[in-house]
Formats: sequence, C-alpha cells, structure tokens
Amino acid sequence: MFITLEGPEGSGKTTAVENAVKRLTEMGYEIVRTREPGGTPISEQIRNVILDKANTSMDGKTEALLYAASRRQHLVEKVWPAIKEGKIVICDRYLDSSLAYQGGARGLGVDEILNINLFATENTWPDLTLLFDLDPQIGLARISKNANREVNRLDLEKLEFHNKVRNTFLELAKRYPDRYVIIDASKTQEEVAKDTLDAILSRLCK
Repeated sequence: MFITLEGPEGSGKTTAVENAVKRLTEMGYEIVRTREPGGTPISEQIRNVILDKANTSMDGKTEALLYAASRRQHLVEKVWPAIKEGKIVICDRYLDSSLAYQGGARGLGVDEILNINLFATENTWPDLTLLFDLDPQIGLARISKNANREVNRLDLEKLEFHNKVRNTFLELAKRYPDRYVIIDASKTQEEVAKDTLDAILSRLCK
C-alpha cells in the first residue's frame, strides 16, 4: 500500500505519523517511511536546490519540473521496489503537493502540473492520502515557534500563497474523495495522532 501525507506548512503531519508508524510496526506491518522532495541521494540533492532560501529567483515551471524529477527518481529507487516487496510506504508529500503549490498557489494550473507528474510517475497514485487541514496562519505560527524545524524557501511565501495552497488541497479532496481523508490538524497532537492511525487502519482493513 502507498500512503501519502499532505497539508499546508506547519500542519503537524510529520509528528502525527511517527505515532502511527510505531503502532503499525508493533502490529507486524513492515513500514517504509520516506519524504518528498527527497528520500534517495539524488532526490535529496534536487531537494536542496528547490528549497534553498537563496534561490528566490527560481521560475515556477522550473520548480515544478524539479519536483517531478525528484519524484521520479524517488519512485524508481525506493517507492516502487518497496511496494513490490509488499511493504507499506508512507510518504510525507507526493504529487498532490505539486498540484497545490505549483498548480494552485503559483497559478500554473492544476491539470497542467498533473500532466507533468503523470508522465514522471507513470500514473502512480496513492492508495490513501491523508490531508492534514489547518488554517495557514496557525501553521506558520507553529513554524516560527519551532527552532528545530528547517525554514525553507516556501515557508517565506506570503500568507496569500499559503491560503491558495490550502484551498487547492481542499478542492483536490473533493476531486478525489475515494483516496482522500481529511484530518483536522487543529486538534491536540494526541487527537490528530489517533485520527491518523484510525484512518490508516480503516483503509488497511478494506
């Protein structure tokens, strides 16, 4: 199974999934946890270029293509082999992030960015996408208080940009209701962790 985690900046998806991975592993599931952009040496190098705060002049289409390139390499080296071996892959961000950030917030068009990614991924869709929904103002405030979290180029965008990201994610949830589950990320960490695990177990038991 291929599970992806999506949401605006500071939504707490990384923290929530730590508990889920621990519990699933205890239950006997073999989990591969990974992230985008990144997850493999080549993809991590591309990540460094994309998120470098010095690269403020990066063109939107360049950004979109770099994400797709990193995604392709990640699938080839890590995701596809793990799924073939019967493992559960839990990935922090995937193609929906490109649709929300570049397609929606950058204004490049959701369908245009989707076409790029369908080519890169050979139509590989997640079995389940958890959307950690949160008001961007709250998420950005969380980031500013967390000294241990990396602050990347996208974190520096204006609030309007992050509102567009959130709105596009919510539109995608309506477009793909069979694979999307919305998690209310404004709840306590314990509640969000429980909702995350429940959503994954519900899909695994189908």
